[in-house]
Amino acid sequence: MRIFFNIDYQTHWGEQVCLTGDADFFDQFGNSRMLEMQYTRPDKWTVSIELPDDIPTFNYRYAIRENNRIIRDEWGKSRPFTPSGKSVYRLYDHWQELPVDQPFYSSAFSTIIFAHPKTLLPPKESQGSTLTLQVWAPETPADELIAISGKGETLGNWNPEKALPLSPSPSPLWTIDLDNIPTNEPLEYKFLRIKKAFSTDTIVWEEGRNRTLKTLPESKEEQVIISGLSFRSTPSFWRGAGVAIPLFSLRSRDSFGIGDFLDLKKLADWATDTGQKVIQILPINDTTLTRTWTDSYPYNANSIFALHPLYLNLYAMGVLQDKAVLERLEKIRQRLNERNEVDYEEVLLVKWDYFRAIYEETGYETLNSTDFKTFFEKNREWLEPYAAFCYLRDLYKTADFRNWPKYSSYEPGVIAELCAPGSPYYKEIALHYFLQYHLHIQLKEACRYIREKGLVLKGDIPIGISRDSVDAWSESHLFNIGSQAGAPPDAFSFSGQNWGFPTYNWNIMEQDGYAWWKKRFRKMAEYFDAYRIDHILGFFRIWEIPSDQISGLLGHFNPALPISAQEIEGYGCWFDEYRMTHPYIRYYFLSEIFGEYTDEVIHHYLNDLGDGVYSLKNEFQTQKQIEIHFKGKTDPKNQQIKNGLYHLVEEVLFVRDPYHPQKYHPRISAQYSYSYKALDPYQQACFNRLYDEFFYYRHNEFWKNEALKKLPVLISATSMLVCAEDLGMIPHSVPEVMNRLKILSLEIQRMSKHPQERFANTDRYPYLSVCSTSTHDMAPLRVWWEEDRSATQYFYNHVLHETGEAPFFCEPWICERIIDLHLRSSSMLAILPLQDWLSIDGVIRRETPQEERINIPANPRHYWRYRMHLTLEELINCRNFNRKIRKMITESGR
Repeated sequence: MRIFFNIDYQTHWGEQVCLTGDADFFDQFGNSRMLEMQYTRPDKWTVSIELPDDIPTFNYRYAIRENNRIIRDEWGKSRPFTPSGKSVYRLYDHWQELPVDQPFYSSAFSTIIFAHPKTLLPPKESQGSTLTLQVWAPETPADELIAISGKGETLGNWNPEKALPLSPSPSPLWTIDLDNIPTNEPLEYKFLRIKKAFSTDTIVWEEGRNRTLKTLPESKEEQVIISGLSFRSTPSFWRGAGVAIPLFSLRSRDSFGIGDFLDLKKLADWATDTGQKVIQILPINDTTLTRTWTDSYPYNANSIFALHPLYLNLYAMGVLQDKAVLERLEKIRQRLNERNEVDYEEVLLVKWDYFRAIYEETGYETLNSTDFKTFFEKNREWLEPYAAFCYLRDLYKTADFRNWPKYSSYEPGVIAELCAPGSPYYKEIALHYFLQYHLHIQLKEACRYIREKGLVLKGDIPIGISRDSVDAWSESHLFNIGSQAGAPPDAFSFSGQNWGFPTYNWNIMEQDGYAWWKKRFRKMAEYFDAYRIDHILGFFRIWEIPSDQISGLLGHFNPALPISAQEIEGYGCWFDEYRMTHPYIRYYFLSEIFGEYTDEVIHHYLNDLGDGVYSLKNEFQTQKQIEIHFKGKTDPKNQQIKNGLYHLVEEVLFVRDPYHPQKYHPRISAQYSYSYKALDPYQQACFNRLYDEFFYYRHNEFWKNEALKKLPVLISATSMLVCAEDLGMIPHSVPEVMNRLKILSLEIQRMSKHPQERFANTDRYPYLSVCSTSTHDMAPLRVWWEEDRSATQYFYNHVLHETGEAPFFCEPWICERIIDLHLRSSSMLAILPLQDWLSIDGVIRRETPQEERINIPANPRHYWRYRMHLTLEELINCRNFNRKIRKMITESGR
């Protein structure tokens, strides 16, 4: 058989359109597996290949090459081609550009919200089909289908009642095979959207002129396939609502002091009852490093693949045979379940006792089952290193692999031997296989249930990994272990944030096409149909902090374009390297920092250089040195001195670039330092000009290009709906890139992205966005209302347009008004924390709102332990409350 590939594409001089695919025959075209196409006439490219008649289905796509380098690739998945017994195939394709309605192509819409049965019509014998039409129609509601009508008897002579229905294959691509097409004149037709019941009063014809097809089959032995068409219609602007809550915060009658995967099914019941469409949770990866409450931080995972054993439902793993043990366990479960907060350590201890017991009883049978073996082979690449890491962590009593007496350097062959079934350590290592298998089964069960309910489960991809993780151990070359990721100062923290994660070595990652990231995203796609990219700014640039410092103020952006001394002086700034890059310490302000302890600080921690000038002693040059010195000294005096010494280390105007020692970064928020205030007014003005240029303009194009190297590759690795957290210090290029890639932004009313607004106007939110009343890093509505009376009063008068003094407490009617503003916004999704949903009901909401706080970003040692104060069963039975939410959602048009 012969296949003719044809595509319309307007190239520039020197560009070449190429065909590539996954079939073996593409190997003959060289290392790039690409076949050059021929330019036939303006914007037309073609190539033909001769293949055996029995060749199986293969996938193909197009790419643009220049100077032997791919400069442009198509969006989306490759096109499938399946032979149907013809001798000639003529494929007429359209270049697949990122569509303007790209979010609707995601699995969140195509397989859930706008889901269609895979086969709407009985399968048709493809032997007789000579013309195949394929059209993208992603915004087709579940109760409608795409049909075709047109000129001639075959297409019903424009009579909608005789329109021919297409089949989703899979949705949102609709396909029809046509027979007996007259070839004496062009085919004139149009697509239309119609109710599945073929009710003629609900027809929606596509917009624009009639379509005309001149390229028709010349014989019964030829098939013409037209692909890449799009249904022409006005965007639907579908909007939905959802709930956000950490998995550990869920509480049901069956819980064990913490939420588990099967609790998601009950949450789905409540979300369905209230008319919501999305459930959003925090990261669920294993964070077990110390087996203490400090592991409660869900963004510090020890593996990007492994799920947290804490989220297992114990009895779903199997029931222990010892009835006495079960009775004792049930009493513990009831006691833990009555607690208002998660007791991370006790829950972990009790669950692990059960894990070991049920493993002893059922482990051998499970590990030898066909289902387990299938799971193991599919996940072996990450599962073996993870299980070995967990075994060695427990053996050596530390997750810091650098301190292990053996295996501190990862060697694949050695670890494979350690994990081999014949190894004396196999049984202990295989316990972790056993747990991950059960986690996978239980989460998949919850995911199936959620999807069957018509709900989208939205996950969270943290920007960082723990420096004591299996990833840092087994693939250390991918990370800058000597640095720490964080965030510059923002509304959450005046001094910035230090997350402690190593930063990514993007140059190394780029060499294999970001394979590590792709595997990470694809694993997520096994469970989720939407995800939130935590701190999307990290794909533009990350805030990198030296490993010997603690404060976010001493960080710098990476990658970046640091400036030289000559450039600094070009702004009019007098540059003295020592004065600008070493801590500026003068006697006149020491008492403001240390108060009554000033003389003691001078004597013990500083060098007196004369004339009221001081420097830090060698043993206190860095914040890490200071931290070590004050370890365990928690009294107010030592804490004041420690924090004051931290401040002195920060008294610099420029931070030296670690990769280019002769270049510098202005210190973030330097204008608040004594060093800055000591400059004369002219020097301050010059520094401000340099500062503004550096942080707000210098890197815009540079960071945009950095993001466009990474993000398109990563988000196209799966079909999940992509959302992002884009709060904080946002470069101008971020909204541009997000809009270009159709990534949903995050809109928070109290964190307006417009400097002139104190509070964002919900009426002006972009459609491609997720709006929320608060996030897990912020105070819930009721707590926020009581935190800042001036902000509350302004909001009450200028946003809610109420007169007089604002109530001290956030009354239910106020919460309802705020939530209604969000529901009526133009954002595609309004996903609100469960605490804020509950706030509208004065009877069922929590008595003490401060107990609803999930995280305090300014506190790096915050204990993540928030729990629902009522069970999911009780919430489901709050009929009046649930009807109220459903009514609010319905009346808002969601």
